[in-house]
Amino acid sequence: MDVNFKRYGLYLVRWQLSTPILAGVLYLLAGLGALTATVIANLIGGLIFFWVDRFIFTSQALDTQWEVREEVRCVDCGTVARGYRLVRAKNYDKTEDPAPEFRCEACSKKKSEELKKRGVKH
Repeated sequence: MDVNFKRYGLYLVRWQLSTPILAGVLYLLAGLGALTATVIANLIGGLIFFWVDRFIFTSQALDTQWEVREEVRCVDCGTVARGYRLVRAKNYDKTEDPAPEFRCEACSKKKSEELKKRGVKH
């Protein structure tokens, strides 16, 4: 399993930021009782951090983008199979490519290694 360390790092920072915010809410609502204050603090946390988590896990700015299609002819070996192509990475952008090149899984891995050697970070 590949881990997007940028997303993971942001998520860990977000997790740490939630602690003082929710502790502050618990402190302010302590007079309502522990259970009631905890439920309200968790609702407030959900209202805030849903949007932050949504950005972290869905933002295109944080992710390498791949396109996958079924039943394509590999541009390298000619095999008809599921095809992959790197669309965008940190220093690579083929979003407007008029003739996208799809590769089978084996050829895609070879191309990925070639791109890494050329400095494309994905």
